[in-house]
Amino acid sequence: MNTDKIRNFCIIAHIDHGKSTLADRMLEITGTVTKREMKSQLLDSMELEREKGITIKLTPVCMSYKGYTLNLIDTPGHVDFSYEVSRSLQAVEGAILVVDATQGIQAQTLANVYLALEQDLTIIPVINKIDLPASDVPRVSAEIINLLGCSEDEIIKVSAKTGEHVDEVLDAIIDRIPAPRHSAGETKEVADKNSDSMRALIFDSYFDDYRGVILYIRMFSGTLSKNANIHMMATGSNDIALEVGILNPKMSPRDELKAGEIGYIVTNLKATREAKVGDTVTLTKNPTKLALPGYKNVHPFVYAGFFPVSNDQYNDLKEALEKLALSDSALQYEPENSPVLGFGLRIGFLGLLHMDIIRERLEREFKLDLIVTNPSTDYRVTMTSGEELDIRSASSLPDATKILEICEPWVKGEIITPKEYIGAILDLIITKRGRQKNISYIDTRAIINFEAPMANLLTDFYDQLKSSTSGYASFNYELAGYQAEDLVRVDFLVAGERVDALSVMAHRSEADAIGRTVTKKLKEVIPRQNFEVALQAAIGARIIARETLGAFRKDVTVKIHTGDRDRKAKLVEKQKRGKARMKRFGKVDIPSEAFTVMLKRD
Repeated sequence: MNTDKIRNFCIIAHIDHGKSTLADRMLEITGTVTKREMKSQLLDSMELEREKGITIKLTPVCMSYKGYTLNLIDTPGHVDFSYEVSRSLQAVEGAILVVDATQGIQAQTLANVYLALEQDLTIIPVINKIDLPASDVPRVSAEIINLLGCSEDEIIKVSAKTGEHVDEVLDAIIDRIPAPRHSAGETKEVADKNSDSMRALIFDSYFDDYRGVILYIRMFSGTLSKNANIHMMATGSNDIALEVGILNPKMSPRDELKAGEIGYIVTNLKATREAKVGDTVTLTKNPTKLALPGYKNVHPFVYAGFFPVSNDQYNDLKEALEKLALSDSALQYEPENSPVLGFGLRIGFLGLLHMDIIRERLEREFKLDLIVTNPSTDYRVTMTSGEELDIRSASSLPDATKILEICEPWVKGEIITPKEYIGAILDLIITKRGRQKNISYIDTRAIINFEAPMANLLTDFYDQLKSSTSGYASFNYELAGYQAEDLVRVDFLVAGERVDALSVMAHRSEADAIGRTVTKKLKEVIPRQNFEVALQAAIGARIIARETLGAFRKDVTVKIHTGDRDRKAKLVEKQKRGKARMKRFGKVDIPSEAFTVMLKRD
């Protein structure tokens, strides 16, 4: 196929601005999917995506229109999945920027535009939802012109729901987006030097129970034929391309894939570690000497312990995570052992939604019953000896006397909000130990730039932001580096026994409040015992908060029908001694709900 007739593009937008609906209309207009097969959010094939109404995984699809091949990649909009967006941008030459006509430019819109401009992509601005009564096309047009520096004529106004003017978007893709070119991370001279050898970028992959590892690739040079021997440059593994083809949107086998095309490879690989997203695929016979730039390693900054309810499921949990980690480069994990919960894994995520999605996928797709500990971030600890440690859970913090300083990650945040909510947002930032850096304005809305410690944004910041702005504010963030702070480890004791899985890191000024809040919540979720149970929060040996869980009181005198006070007193005293003995030796079973009380602290 002539590469001049190929257009590779993706759709980027803030969450819920209509990316997947626009993709549906494109598939319908190009005849890629018949009316009988058509359903809403067609490219969101995962059950969780359809249920939550959001895109979680990027999805490629090939369409034919007016003699051109259009390769679309539908991307997620939520900040936790921005790494999926950055991967798809390296596989395309253009991006459709969708903006909601009622909401205008939001935080994730800006973040995605900056990512696209970094890759030097052609951006086609599209205003969606013009059919809604609340739409304000002139205001949103002015915002886009201000952001991109484009003209009014370049903006396409559409309704993805009704299909109005969607054909104009398809025409603009053909006219404005350039034909396939070399990789964004290398010069044209380098690309031309390597044009004879076959090079393809793995931009996504997944594990199929029946066929093994399936790779989604963008061909940059050469030709890949069915049954060809292939070589992965980063992992060094060799394999066979059992099947190659395109997606429309189901797998459609072809004899070969050529430069500029986007398609898939069914491999013979059985271990997920042998194919990494961002790796370069080349032929074993005539390998390329220079790999494609690939992707930066994504650094997770939210960690939580995942423990199976039954220890028999530990190996199943490990296997399930291996399969999920193949297509999710941000997922990192290591074994963890807890005296209370047994064997489990400490897993790294990019945010709480990312954690929630992985937990639901493990429970639904792999039928696992899990206990998830409170999320924390990673800390850099400098010892008095000069040694530096990377700590991912409060329970692994060394002895306080040997610590010189503890550094915690801070984030740069960006909130877009109507002007009337600025005061409420600044108050919220201050309560999270944040620092407001700058306020700028777009029409009737303000952009607030701030810095804050990651740990304080983990639990309920997003919920509080939405409630204090009636749902109108949007939030985006990125890691800004590590800062030394006065941090302490807050332990929680149940019946005098420290529960490591409940320990948290906190700033000294906030430790007392956290201790009081969590002990109160533990009192609500831990069931009463036959003896009195003390619930305590402590920093080292100093108790900072306490709640007492009262004992069940059984009336042991109920069977005595006489009015003999001495006999009754004797039985009550015997019961008292028994409870005192149980208090010394009794064990308290902690329910899984106790580990989720940290998720919501307000």
